[in-house]
Amino acid sequence: MKTLKPYKEFLSYIVIMTVLFLVLWWMEFRFMVLQKDYEIYIGFLAVFFLLFGLWLSSKITKPKVETIVLEKKILVPETDFVFNQTEFQERNISKRELEVLTLMAKGMSNQEIAETLFVSLNTVKTHTTKLFEKLEVKRRTQAIETAKKLQLLPPTVV
Repeated sequence: MKTLKPYKEFLSYIVIMTVLFLVLWWMEFRFMVLQKDYEIYIGFLAVFFLLFGLWLSSKITKPKVETIVLEKKILVPETDFVFNQTEFQERNISKRELEVLTLMAKGMSNQEIAETLFVSLNTVKTHTTKLFEKLEVKRRTQAIETAKKLQLLPPTVV
């Protein structure tokens, strides 16, 4: 069996001629037979634009899946927790504020902290406000994270 490689150019001419013949036949059919049937032309246009719109919407709305790999450094303590007494004294944190901070790290709300420490809710709010000022933060999560970095809290509080 011979391959079609040597006849590639010849076959491409045949395909082009066939397509041109079909276009010519279609145009002859259009001008001779369907000269006044505009509804058919409008139907062809509608089908063309429908298919074009479907193709275009599939290209535009195709979800672009992108996998993002995040690398986050996790610090694991190699030794037992050692409380940083110097930082505790420099920041002038009271023992009660440290208790409030520890309970915040356990995930307790202000009301739960007040009930645990047998103080009023306003007292807990005052302690947290002073803690935020001393640790130079604005939120509870920031306070806990800063306290862990300064070794005022163990890395994992249970």
